[in-house]
Amino acid sequence: MVFIGNFALALALLLAVYATGASVIGARRKLPALVESAAHAMWATAGMVAVAAAVLWSALLHNDFTVAYVAQHSSTTLPTFYKVTAFWGGQEGSLLFWTLLLTVFGAIVAWQNRRADPVLTPYVFMCLSLVSIFFLGMLNFVTSPFARTVPPPSEGRDLNPLLQNYWMAIHPPSLYTGYVSATVPFAFAVAALITCRLDDAWIRRTRRWALFSWFFLTLGNMFGARWAYEVLGWGGYWAWDPVENAAFMPWLAMTAYLHSVMIQERKDMLKVWNMALIGLAFALTLFGTFITRSGVISSVHSFTQSGLGPYFVSFLCAVVGLYTALVLYRLPQLRSEAELESMLSREAAFLFNNLVLVGIAFAVFWGTIFPILSEAVRGVKITVGPPFFNRVNAPLALALLFLMGVGPLIAWRRATWRNLTQSFSAPAALGIAAGVAALAAGIGQWYVLATISLAVFVVATIGAEFGRGMRARQRTLSESAPQALISLVAKNNRRYGGYIVHLGVVMAFVGIVASSFFKVEVKRSVKDGQSFSVGGYELVYRGISVKDTTHVEEVDAVVEVRKGGRTIALLKPARLFYKREQQPATKVALRQTPLADLYVVFAGLDEKTGMATFQAFLTPMVFWLWAGGLVMALGTVVAFWPDVREREAIARALERRTYALDAGRAVEPLGG
Repeated sequence: MVFIGNFALALALLLAVYATGASVIGARRKLPALVESAAHAMWATAGMVAVAAAVLWSALLHNDFTVAYVAQHSSTTLPTFYKVTAFWGGQEGSLLFWTLLLTVFGAIVAWQNRRADPVLTPYVFMCLSLVSIFFLGMLNFVTSPFARTVPPPSEGRDLNPLLQNYWMAIHPPSLYTGYVSATVPFAFAVAALITCRLDDAWIRRTRRWALFSWFFLTLGNMFGARWAYEVLGWGGYWAWDPVENAAFMPWLAMTAYLHSVMIQERKDMLKVWNMALIGLAFALTLFGTFITRSGVISSVHSFTQSGLGPYFVSFLCAVVGLYTALVLYRLPQLRSEAELESMLSREAAFLFNNLVLVGIAFAVFWGTIFPILSEAVRGVKITVGPPFFNRVNAPLALALLFLMGVGPLIAWRRATWRNLTQSFSAPAALGIAAGVAALAAGIGQWYVLATISLAVFVVATIGAEFGRGMRARQRTLSESAPQALISLVAKNNRRYGGYIVHLGVVMAFVGIVASSFFKVEVKRSVKDGQSFSVGGYELVYRGISVKDTTHVEEVDAVVEVRKGGRTIALLKPARLFYKREQQPATKVALRQTPLADLYVVFAGLDEKTGMATFQAFLTPMVFWLWAGGLVMALGTVVAFWPDVREREAIARALERRTYALDAGRAVEPLGG
């Protein structure tokens, strides 16, 4: 099986090299058959990588400790579910998983575009295959997932306890899917630059790929935050950790790109912005992989240290250098004849939106790499903590929130003061009223007041857009309100899907601010039967219970939660001890409501005194962070779905194709 895995990876590398050469030669010499052969090679590459992935999964499931990766990241006592997820629990497996996604996406692109633009498509194939060559080269020559252990151990080391959590079954695959799918629009951008096809055709062909990438980047960041919230036992979900930052930055760049391309499609502007943003998004996905797998920065999210750093840095520098050179070479053709007519226009709002998102990305990037630079220059690693990120990004986040409210209502080209007054007077009044009400309720922090006012302002503008569209349909088509709403979204799903995403962002932002400013923390040591309070809750310690298996020992502390004199919940925070790794871990207990989370950590038990130590947090409105993530995902699905006009166009195209095939069969000679 190991031989099959190694052979499949070697053959995949040869196929990727062939696909690259066949694409370029076929394009230069105008040989469509050679380009088609390159597409076939891309399909075969994906098949070979899938075979290698199946071999590694088989080795994990069958406890084949002759494979070093299995011996290092699994054991006979590891539950089957985590044997499956151990595939991406280490360096070699995660790179193989990345390569599997990359080659599968490349195969899909090759299928989708097998009869598309013969000028652009070969260079798309070339770019995708070149990226595949890098990762396949790493797997074949640098960090093989099928390296042997001689002699093989009788037992494996087990999977890192922090990864033995259900969120890790979906967080890395989601994040990697977002990372890898960003390669597709990047490849089309490279092809457009090489062929000088710089109109918006390449953007339209990759719009759903960009949305697909953003969707999974969003989910990946949310799932990762949830993992940190439940597993690390510190009461929070985001600490501006380097690996968290590495996942956040591509999301920012892709968000800016999705906004910016709308201006090129509608006004033929911001071509340079779009090329720069998609290149930045792809480069940041490579940077994120470098941070996670190189070990150059310590992180609770980074589980490997290796010598991959120089290879990734070299590849990243080559990508950035060559892509920048391409953009500069095509700069005269990228300049648009259309110009920004007014700073009070929707185009300007989108441009400011881009500037803010890129500003946040730069601040996060600088704070992430500063420890590396300080160690390289001065020999001392200076850590950049959350205060820096919060201080720099908090005002930018408020500006972004404001622009989310302005964008939907402000006019294209040039807004008049009359238009501004008509569009924004009611939402602005509601926002100010909400801020005044919060101030009267005793909220004194300026940032919280600004967030409340801006959140209400944005929701009001979104509501105004939905209301205006619904009323128009009701007047003209006599539809009921629900029917008008459904039809409105169905016929303009890209626009209204974006508004739903904005609503999710507002929900998440409110949850972040409330949970950050008003969290209550209590740490107490109590005996059996004693209690302590956090917020309005009384927590009564009711002893411990022990669960012991061959894999893990679990010590549960039973905590009775009381409020208003009555019991409302029974929580069981626990201490875990993983026997193979000889490592402890925490299992938090949660009581979640839309208003606040009660979060309890069992810190330890003093067996001599019988005192149990607990750390309890009351975190307001963190529920709305997770709910906002789901609403963002829903909005992306709505925007991704073909609207009525697209579905009708697809149906007409299928009818024409069917008619043409039938006509061809009617005149086809016998034996043809």
